[in-house]
Amino acid sequence: MAAVTLLKGRRVVLGVTGSIAVYKSVDLASKLTQAGALVDVVMTEAARQFITPLTFQAVTGRPVYTDLWAADSTGGLPTHIAHVGLGEGADLLLIAPATAHTLAKLAHGLADDLLTVTALAVRCPVLVAPAMDGGMYAHPAVQANLKLLIERGIELIPPEHGRFASGLEGVGRLPETPALMGAVRQVLGQRFGGLAGRRVVVTAGGTQEPLDPVRYITNRSSGKQGYAIAQAAQDAGAHVTLITTAALSSPFGVEVVPVGSADEMLRAVLTYSRGADALVMAAAVADFRAKDVSQHKIKKKDDSDGLTLELVRNPDILAEVARVREADPAAGPRVVVGFAAESQDLLDNAQKKLERKRLDLIVANDISASDAGFAVETNRVVLLSPDSGREELPLMGKSEVAELLVNRLAGLLGG
Repeated sequence: MAAVTLLKGRRVVLGVTGSIAVYKSVDLASKLTQAGALVDVVMTEAARQFITPLTFQAVTGRPVYTDLWAADSTGGLPTHIAHVGLGEGADLLLIAPATAHTLAKLAHGLADDLLTVTALAVRCPVLVAPAMDGGMYAHPAVQANLKLLIERGIELIPPEHGRFASGLEGVGRLPETPALMGAVRQVLGQRFGGLAGRRVVVTAGGTQEPLDPVRYITNRSSGKQGYAIAQAAQDAGAHVTLITTAALSSPFGVEVVPVGSADEMLRAVLTYSRGADALVMAAAVADFRAKDVSQHKIKKKDDSDGLTLELVRNPDILAEVARVREADPAAGPRVVVGFAAESQDLLDNAQKKLERKRLDLIVANDISASDAGFAVETNRVVLLSPDSGREELPLMGKSEVAELLVNRLAGLLGG
């Protein structure tokens, strides 16, 4: 797990209650720590029936708290009132797994152990991830408690459908670590991010222009840079819509709009970017498509050595967005960022595209480089803007490029 800028130095209090799903909490505590968070684990007595505090201490490198009354280093607190400091100093209280019993205590303000006392003392967001077997999650009492907690501002990570330890199936499984991490990033991003409250649309992947029912023309774009931008915008607190042709794992909480062709992407962009704060066009849109799409699979002919295809130009999505913005500034996105993937004359071509499409910023990258561009984890880009000229960046991970770009975007929006 790589370090995550949003999580570096953040204090996360992780409450662990008595569920067989506690093994997932160990992995979560480990991943949060690897990402740079300071994780203070508070375990209930029931949780300690499933796993020892030493396990959490080993993966976090920090003390694990278990006892409200003991003021020592064996699961107690430095002083008898340290639970106040534990809660006051937290950036997030995450309870995962949260059993039905714990949810009931939280809903009714009961405070008979260290975790529930801390939950009353915190002044930070509280995130709960219910986990329970059988039909417990659907029980009216559990649902009533959850409704009450949500009304008070506690945020919920919904449980998943699946098989329980009992052999039954239903809704109640604790999500896997990536979903839990995603929820943590979403909540912290909304609290600390420079794009909190903004609406950002991102496109990703190479468009697919059909030839027949089984074939299409596409390009080598993997969509990785677009997905990294969507995650970075989410970390910055934005509501993110990702319009994509790629089938990658989507960031938690991001609205995903799957498309295929350039025509489909154009319609989606015009729909979702209307009134948005920003549009980031990271997708590699095909310039051409087949003039005629066969209704049946194209067969090779014995009397022919080849196949001739007639191509026509695809719609220019950024040009259409520019037209909409010019006709009605309130209808289009406030800020538009484009990408220029070039194999020659990189800066000249990017500058012309910046001016022609009336962009606020363009990201130029040389796709002929073996360590940057398509289908790799790194990128080397140059940022060009109408006012501040050119900024050449060194080789860096696509997540780092995305974070830097989102910071520039926040600046353009006044965040």
